[in-house]
Amino acid sequence: MRESTFPLERELGMQYYASGAEGIGGRLRSTPEDFRVNEIPGKDWSTTTGPYLICQLTKTNWELQHAVKEIARRLNISHRRIGWAGTKDKNAVTTQFISLYDVTPEQVAEVRLKDIRLEVVGQSNEQLSLGDLGGNRFDLVIRDADPHDLERRVAEISAVAATAIPNYFGLQRFGVIRPLTHRVGEYILRGDYERAVVTYVGEAFPHERDDIRAIRKDFADSRDPTDALRNLPPPMAFERAMLHHLYTHSGDYAGALHELPPKLLSMFVSAFQSYVFNCALSRRFSEGNTLTDPIPGDHVLFLNGRTDTVTAHNIPTVTLHIARNRCTIALFMPGKDPSDAATRNPATNLILNEMKITPEDFLRAAQFVRTKFDGAWRPITLKTIIESMISEDTVRLRFSLPPGHYATTVCREFMKTDPLQMV
Repeated sequence: MRESTFPLERELGMQYYASGAEGIGGRLRSTPEDFRVNEIPGKDWSTTTGPYLICQLTKTNWELQHAVKEIARRLNISHRRIGWAGTKDKNAVTTQFISLYDVTPEQVAEVRLKDIRLEVVGQSNEQLSLGDLGGNRFDLVIRDADPHDLERRVAEISAVAATAIPNYFGLQRFGVIRPLTHRVGEYILRGDYERAVVTYVGEAFPHERDDIRAIRKDFADSRDPTDALRNLPPPMAFERAMLHHLYTHSGDYAGALHELPPKLLSMFVSAFQSYVFNCALSRRFSEGNTLTDPIPGDHVLFLNGRTDTVTAHNIPTVTLHIARNRCTIALFMPGKDPSDAATRNPATNLILNEMKITPEDFLRAAQFVRTKFDGAWRPITLKTIIESMISEDTVRLRFSLPPGHYATTVCREFMKTDPLQMV
């Protein structure tokens, strides 16, 4: 176990590494081609029928929400008729599946967008939703790594990754250039829609252009959308949509939030759930506990979704199950059901109590966003077999992960560097 020294990681709850080995440093995504991800389908759509056309979407250096909006515009349909199983990185070459409601293969063939390719693979009776995938395969290149004793360090960290590393939500879950989605989610939970909008539109970050930072700051200071709406560039469509609503409906911050695509709006609250998970996992480490040694009060999650509580009596049995990969220690991601409070881990309860966030807040947010926000168990460990290739100061990593697990969480174990070197 080793502590992270990087303020951004610590702010997002990612405070520890599993491996004590020195990091290899380097840079991930020197080009989008250095980060390739292929979605593993959750089913075979070639033998099914239905009103949803299933397409394989391959994109280079496109943010998914913007890609979906452009595809919808070219098809002359609402973006709400497009579904997907996983949100992929922007600075990457990604292949994934999307569903299109009431669209023909002939219409898809007419879509022409730079660095986007659509291929029809089948049909379905259901729209794709988040999580409807088998996992993801990654092929990543880390350049400019520290060449000193590189093979030994890569081998040592690969061995740890095959056993257990912290299953943190990665930086992109919170925003790459502007890691604030969890804070917007917190304000939505508190019903403070003005602060949610002002944070999303008005908070500037160091890696943005100076003129964009100045526009954001002016809006945050004045709350007047006029100049920001006039000066923000057209590609910043989400901010502009919110500002336009405020321009025509002064002070209606709740309405401004509803100008966002529903899936993006729901991701703010989901990001807050992810933040609480990260913080609870790090608190576990700070209390001297490990990823694989159960303690009384822990919960374990079995492969079939069943959970059990660890007691002093069953620790030997649970330890054996964990060693045989039958279950893993899990933390609870909070939701709107008040009865879930009794089943949460102490670390999760403590964080929510400190923040004064209740199940009733999640219920109100669920009604506002029109998303369930049920609580859920998430394994605290990530493990994968890594294939590595080393050439001087370049390291290539190949591995697969289940849905909802982050490749950058694996890479940070190897690199142990500023998280912005991974985005």
